[in-house]
Amino acid sequence: MAGGTKVELRILIVEDDFMVRQVIRDIMEEYGSCDIAVNGEEALQAFRIAWRENHPYDLICMDVMMPVMDGNEALESIREVETSMGIIGPEEVKVIMISALDDAKTVVKAYSKGGATSYIVKPIEKDRLVHEMRDIGLLG
Repeated sequence: MAGGTKVELRILIVEDDFMVRQVIRDIMEEYGSCDIAVNGEEALQAFRIAWRENHPYDLICMDVMMPVMDGNEALESIREVETSMGIIGPEEVKVIMISALDDAKTVVKAYSKGGATSYIVKPIEKDRLVHEMRDIGLLG
């Protein structure tokens, strides 16, 4: 990062669309190391492995609509795992839900039921994603 200290976050990108995954990865690689999952089931596995290896994620960028297990189901499962480990509130992994859907029902479900930290509507724009990372306290 020009003129500043490089932030080294551990980031999990969960997106079933290859092109969108690449866009997010291109943006996020500036801020840390990125792992990829193509559905919610893989995301949940990656989340558990990261904790087992004592190197948990700082941020998960997760699509809402995916095959196998959607983003909302995966987020609920991730929050259940955290609760079982005694991780609550500000200690929880930050999760930015990403969706093509801008309807109130989808947004409310991501926040209230799943415990999302933030929500972004596609198309993904670097300025918007970086702004959200600042808002949720991951960047200075």
